[in-house]
Amino acid sequence: MAEAWTGGEHGDRGRCVLAPNPGIMTLDGTNTWVLREPGAERSIVVDPGPLDDAHLDGVAEAAGQVDHVLLTHHHLDHTEAARDFAERMGCGVRALDPELCWRAEPVTDGEVVDVAGLRAEVLTTPGHTADSISLLVADDRALLTGDMVLGRGTTVIAHPDGDLRPYFASIARMRALVSEGRVDTLWPAHGPVLPDAAGVLDYYVVHRRERLAQVESALTRLGRSPADLPPDVAEDDTLPRQVVEVVYQDVDESLWGAAEWSVRAQLAYLATR
Repeated sequence: MAEAWTGGEHGDRGRCVLAPNPGIMTLDGTNTWVLREPGAERSIVVDPGPLDDAHLDGVAEAAGQVDHVLLTHHHLDHTEAARDFAERMGCGVRALDPELCWRAEPVTDGEVVDVAGLRAEVLTTPGHTADSISLLVADDRALLTGDMVLGRGTTVIAHPDGDLRPYFASIARMRALVSEGRVDTLWPAHGPVLPDAAGVLDYYVVHRRERLAQVESALTRLGRSPADLPPDVAEDDTLPRQVVEVVYQDVDESLWGAAEWSVRAQLAYLATR
């Protein structure tokens, strides 16, 4: 059985305050990250999470003076409390999507957010969602991954917002940071910190390729092939469910609905590969 994750201090600059919203999709809950240079009073808060007073009190206590609230993507388990918390702390909300921003400008790829010596570089890493970003805390050789990489299992790539083509490119970008010696550890938005960044990222690619192979095999059993898939196959009324019934035949049918959205993303990728 996996050891319980409770958050805490990581590296010299990261502190995770775990939100009380555990579930199938959120694992132990949303990781709200407080990033602060050692000895500094000012901080960055990433993904405030749900509107839960006790959680936000804990984040405020851990964060001290907050210069920015940053959002890794638009999913509600990350963003619900963003504006309320920012208003409470007297700062703005920044994200890649301008619609998520409040009293602040959107972040841009390659931008370095500098707060009292804490430097967090913004990397656009689409795949889980179109607006997903990661944050490189180079001085800790850590990459805060949002939902692109989870502390347990693998992330969901669900059509239409999830897209495997940019997903593979984003994982490759993360892996290059490891190869360059800039990242050792991954700080995910759900589940525990991952000290073997290279091993996890390599596994993510292998796992996704294996799943695609299973989908291709299912297509063969159904008398189809990637070559004959139309570009809009993800919108097909029947084929995605037929593939689910083959690939996920040993999985509880209550999970087939969620699996179907992943299969739609896989079919869309195969159709345009």
